[in-house]
Parts: sequence; C-alpha cells; structure tokens
Amino acid sequence: MNPAFSRLAGSLAAAAWLTTGCGSTSVNTLEPAEPTAQRAMVSDQRVLADRSLASSVRVVGVNTATDAAGFLKVQLETYNPSRKRKLFTYRVEWFDAQGMVINLPTATSIPMSLEARETKFITATAPTPQAKDFRFRFLEPVN
Repeated sequence: MNPAFSRLAGSLAAAAWLTTGCGSTSVNTLEPAEPTAQRAMVSDQRVLADRSLASSVRVVGVNTATDAAGFLKVQLETYNPSRKRKLFTYRVEWFDAQGMVINLPTATSIPMSLEARETKFITATAPTPQAKDFRFRFLEPVN
C-alpha cells in the first residue's frame, strides 16, 4: 500500500473516531505547549447572579485587540467544567469613550452551547470604531 495513502487513511480514521466521541459528550483538545501567539489579556469584573449558569459557563480569560480599521475585538475563552452539555445565550453591549452605551437596532442574544468539559472562544467585533468598552451578558436560554 502507498505510504501516503496509509497515513491519510489513518488520519481519516482518527478524525472519525474523535468526531464520534464513542458516545461521550466530552471534547478532547490539542494545542502547542508553548504558543507563539501573544494575547492581550485584560482584567475583568464579574457579577454572578445565576449560580447554575456560572457553574457551567466559566470565563477563563478575556483577550482584546484592535483591528486595522480601528474596531475593538474581544475574545472570551469559556469553559464548561460540568459533565453535561450546557445551552445558553449571550449578548454584547458596547460603550463609547465616555462610558455611554451604544444603542444598536440589531442587538440580540446569540445562542451557544458548550459540551461537557469543552473550551470554546466567543469573539465579538465592535460595530463602530467609537466603541472602546464592552459588557457580555450570559443568560439561560428561553424555552
């Protein structure tokens, strides 16, 4: 058998095994031990009013950047430490340099899920270069 074909077949089999998860909802991940990318992590302030949601959707870190056009980008690293899939929604509020909320006619809650023990990034880009701050709101999904 062709060695390149053998490696491809092995890779496809491994990918199929990883995506099926053998009936589990846990997620396996792999990343460099020493990443070359440098994040601009920011300190955050949290108000936890829903303990159930807070125990299943944890914010591990907050990273910010400004793109070439001057728009603020925010990336949250979230983690579900529980053994069950967690459904939730989130909404982002943007603020100008004076701390005034920027009202958006399209502001809406975005549905999301985290599998058991999964880490996922949520990325949002400000709608205007005047946005200098942000607030993420996490909510239980509305049935």
